[in-house]
Amino acid sequence: MSFLQKLGFGLKKSSNKISSGIEEIFTKKKLDNMALQELEDLLLSADFGVQTTTKIIEQFAAQKMDKDITDEQIRELLAKHIAEILQPCEQPLIFQSTKKPFVVLMVGVNGAGKTTTIGKLSAKLTAEGKQVSLIAADTFRAAAVEQLKIWAERCNIRIYSGANGCDSAGLCYDGLNVAMKSGDDVVFVDTAGRLQNKNGLMDELKKIVKVIQKIIPEAPHKVLLTLDATTGQNALSQVETFRQIIGVDGLVVTKLDGSAKGGVLVAIAQEQKLPIYYIGVGEKIDDLDIFKAKNYAHSLLDIK
Repeated sequence: MSFLQKLGFGLKKSSNKISSGIEEIFTKKKLDNMALQELEDLLLSADFGVQTTTKIIEQFAAQKMDKDITDEQIRELLAKHIAEILQPCEQPLIFQSTKKPFVVLMVGVNGAGKTTTIGKLSAKLTAEGKQVSLIAADTFRAAAVEQLKIWAERCNIRIYSGANGCDSAGLCYDGLNVAMKSGDDVVFVDTAGRLQNKNGLMDELKKIVKVIQKIIPEAPHKVLLTLDATTGQNALSQVETFRQIIGVDGLVVTKLDGSAKGGVLVAIAQEQKLPIYYIGVGEKIDDLDIFKAKNYAHSLLDIK
């Protein structure tokens, strides 16, 4: 099964909700103010967010009102507007070979799928012939370290870890030195995601960046934020928080198959204007793939 097919299946809950809603609205009504109001409610319920929904409804309102229009035409028009919002976020993540090792700092709240994302990206890069290593800097969560070790074993790559509760910045310093001596192409640094104590997390991440820059001044080359799509609008506030704490270069959005909140990705694109490098629709290694705006928009509206 291709990733596009998986995406279609993964977004089924979202596309069913949106498509059946559109069908219900426009089977009975023309494109008038009442229909637009119902469409607005539908988009908000699918987690498109206020800003995005307002923009889309304004675009629909600019169409000729009171004309007969089929639900299929509405879906196609909606997909077009969504693709336009998403398009600027479709950017490739390039692991530059001139920067060796290319250091990727992975951030995100616990449970967002950060460690799994590192594993899947490591598998992809290893398959491309790159030498990858991992640094397990979420030192207070033994489960995260164990999970990362399983992925390292599966991908046959080196992992640098320390004793439970050890200093994460010191661990990164040592791990990066080993990566440089070993000639690694890419290093993923897994970090803690405890947002309950925002100041503590901020200090920890800043300290990690500081020690990384002692070894490689321009590193980390990318800060990637992993978001769990099932959290809906909460994912938007996570982007805000991590941008303030550490700065974010791009996003990986996971668990899009887990709920009917597929619209949140459109809200993130509209409000945050960050590259969305990868999206995930399942647990398997090949359930994570490069984000394509048009494919996403069409899958979300069930357009073949």
